[in-house]
Amino acid sequence: MSYHIGIDFGGTFVKFGAVDESGNILKKDKIPTPAGCDYGTTVSAIAEAVRGMIADMGMPESVGIGCPGVIDGEHGMVVTGGNLGWENKPLAQDLGELLGIPVTLCNDANAAAYGEYACGAGKEYRSIVLITLGTGVGSGIIFGGKLFTGELGAGAELGHEVIRMDGEPCACGRRGCFEAYASASALVRQTKNAMVAHPESKMWELCRGNADNADGRTAFDGMRRGDETAKAVVERYLNYLAEGIANIVNVFRPQAVLIGGGISAEGEALTLPLQKMVDTKILGRGRYAPVVIRAASLGNDAGLVGAAMLAKEIK
Repeated sequence: MSYHIGIDFGGTFVKFGAVDESGNILKKDKIPTPAGCDYGTTVSAIAEAVRGMIADMGMPESVGIGCPGVIDGEHGMVVTGGNLGWENKPLAQDLGELLGIPVTLCNDANAAAYGEYACGAGKEYRSIVLITLGTGVGSGIIFGGKLFTGELGAGAELGHEVIRMDGEPCACGRRGCFEAYASASALVRQTKNAMVAHPESKMWELCRGNADNADGRTAFDGMRRGDETAKAVVERYLNYLAEGIANIVNVFRPQAVLIGGGISAEGEALTLPLQKMVDTKILGRGRYAPVVIRAASLGNDAGLVGAAMLAKEIK
């Protein structure tokens, strides 16, 4: 049977799956990411897990892995692995030697974007930008079926465009980044601050009297209950999100911007007002070369599907 293996390497889990020629997942599994993310230990653990899948299904046509950080895909290098603490690691070569088959390496957000483009919510478009809202803001850009990654894979970090000069501090060291306002973490922070300022808010009931229980759903759930404080949090958050997306649209003008991450589960409660806001902010007010705002569809499988499909294209 002809199939491809995709690996999505995250800080908590390593997810991997067997994917057919059309992008359908035949089998998938996951293992906990080794504590401390020691490079040698982690690569060995990934290889052992994937070898188990190969033993069940036979040798794949190709293997692809998406990894966080700055990735030089051409040379198979993790230039810097961010929170992993890795620098200049030849991950594609090392993993390929352990598996006995060449491995294609890419950034994890780029893998997710390619998955959505090839098999998900972006498959009807020629050009898309994927924005994933999580601890930070991940992004992937595809034009004409090709990933745009910048020189040596160091570009396309859209979470670090500045939308508020001298604004909130960002983990990258700058202030006012899109990530500092539009990530899921930022929404949780904004929700907690609003709760403290408004003890009458129904969000306290949703959080069982403890602001630390707030998550990315809290403000949306409160808004649906008619809570004015929650409504204000959501509207302000959507404006931040729209501001960053408008910048992205004005630079790249894709056919669609897809929203991934847990917040995308809000569906039209997120995308419909966001579409209206973005349309008022972009050049041409959305009338010329309109850009569709929609939720991504592959969820947690986007990365492994994209890694597999990229490997299929490159092999």
